[in-house]
Amino acid sequence: MNSYKEQEFSKNFDFSLWRRLFKYMKPYKKLLGLLAFVMIGVAGIDVVFPWMTKYAIDNFVVNQSLEGLGRYSLIYGLLVVLQSFNIWLFISLAGKVEMGLAYDIRKIGFKRLQELSFSYYDRTPVGWLMARMTSDIRRLSEVISWGLVDTAWGLTMMIGFAAVMFYYNWKLTLLSLSVVPILMIISIYFQKKILKAYRQVRKTNSKITASFSEGISGAKTTKTLVREEENLKEFEQITGKMKYSSVRAAIFSALFLPIVMTLGSIGTGLALWFGGKGVLMETISYGTLVLFLSYTVQFFEPVRELARIFAELQAAQASAERVLSMIETEPDIMDTEDVIEKYGDAFYPKKENWPEMKGNVTFKNVSFEYKEGEKVLDNFNLEVKAGETIALVGETGSGKSTIVNLACRFYEPTSGKILIDGVDYKERPLAWLHHSLGYVLQTPHLFSGTIKENIRYGKLDATEMDIIRAAKLVNSHDFIMNLEKGYDTEVGEGGGKLSTGEKQLISFARAVVANPKIFVLDEATSSIDTETEKKIQHAIQKVLEGRTSFIIAHRLSTIVSADRILVIRKGKVVEEGTHQQLLKKRGYYYRLYTNQFKEEKQTEILM
Repeated sequence: MNSYKEQEFSKNFDFSLWRRLFKYMKPYKKLLGLLAFVMIGVAGIDVVFPWMTKYAIDNFVVNQSLEGLGRYSLIYGLLVVLQSFNIWLFISLAGKVEMGLAYDIRKIGFKRLQELSFSYYDRTPVGWLMARMTSDIRRLSEVISWGLVDTAWGLTMMIGFAAVMFYYNWKLTLLSLSVVPILMIISIYFQKKILKAYRQVRKTNSKITASFSEGISGAKTTKTLVREEENLKEFEQITGKMKYSSVRAAIFSALFLPIVMTLGSIGTGLALWFGGKGVLMETISYGTLVLFLSYTVQFFEPVRELARIFAELQAAQASAERVLSMIETEPDIMDTEDVIEKYGDAFYPKKENWPEMKGNVTFKNVSFEYKEGEKVLDNFNLEVKAGETIALVGETGSGKSTIVNLACRFYEPTSGKILIDGVDYKERPLAWLHHSLGYVLQTPHLFSGTIKENIRYGKLDATEMDIIRAAKLVNSHDFIMNLEKGYDTEVGEGGGKLSTGEKQLISFARAVVANPKIFVLDEATSSIDTETEKKIQHAIQKVLEGRTSFIIAHRLSTIVSADRILVIRKGKVVEEGTHQQLLKKRGYYYRLYTNQFKEEKQTEILM
């Protein structure tokens, strides 16, 4: 199972975190201001209703008079209509804020995920990212929008109730609200417990999402290895932790609300006890007693709501911490301000300033380490001329992929320089290099949609003729036309409706449709059948002509025509030359090639 360790959060309620989050609410300032105004209006009318009851009791019931009842009824009716309109309005406004905020944060988060370097994805599982982009952001937008509604309503109600109560009888008000300080102390205690529990809930939720993702993507492997029972046990352990953390968080939340209600009842009881005495002693009116009872009962309703919001904020803070940690992660590889100013970035490129790429690539004293102290390359030097095809051969972990990844600027050297056309590639924009790059992976990935859409993914403005030309260049046009819908055939999720060889040919066409200056084949023929390999070998010779190319080879038969073959061992070039030159040396490459040649011939005989 996944062993990713995420950042730990241990702060109590963090106001600085919420200040950072509120900057994403700037587009909704007017809506939020209007929403707060509407909720103050709702609370104000809620404060007036008990006072209207007091007025009715003292003037109509106690005095046994109907004078002014018509005007009273009209005002009361108008307040009801106004309150109904206010409630409709705040639901509409809060819904807009909730949906808009979730949309904006997801868009910002997705943009940041496009900007982050390969190294971020090396250490962060997809499931953890999915949890942040879905459930964490949803919870965040809900709490911010509806939490603001209830907070504005609750605070206004409490201030309004307290003001009216103090106006009529300050002693009775102090007695009724004497439980509030106790409530504050209890709230501080519970918020610590609730926040800790909800942090664990969100953390475990990310693990469950990661486990789901791995389980679905690795379903075939699970079945072939008969791992279903073990996977289920491991999944039960994670969900068991989620259940424990969720129950713990729910218990603290469930205990908190009854305590608030109990203290509210004590406040109401004090008002009834001492207020009743006041009525008997005729120091307060019967209507004032009803007003106090109504207010003390209703006073603790917004307190309960604020307590609920407080508990939800603890859960939302755990989500906010994780969302912001993703959004605010800086890419390991990024252009300098000077480069962006001159050439633009991936989202707003200034292509008119981009220099034309020829394709010369130079490694100058390049060292690289993925982790501190684990050097993969040490003082590596290599010069590749424009249009030259370089094949990289070596055992797993020798540094072949590292060399290519550095040349593509998926990673940057720990020390030394890499030059493109004689200029340090850090002085050029990332988008410029990647725009001129064609990359075919060992395991091709296709997106849901048609074959045409997948090829066009390499160049979004490609015409139908461009797509067909690219497909013909890589020898995939014939098999595509034999399909029922041709280029409009749906490939399925991940290209599941096509064979591995067919997917590879389409990914090959996708890579060449943009006419890249630098081409990379990362063991692109290692997982396909011999017939498809022959098609790709013919295509490679046509495609690589005039392009700077790097081929990481598993099947050595694919690189016999390379301009230079580099044999890499422990980050060093131990042999270099053409296929024929290396065979004559009778060294490592010779042994590797002859052994593989024998194996292939034996396989052909057996078949």
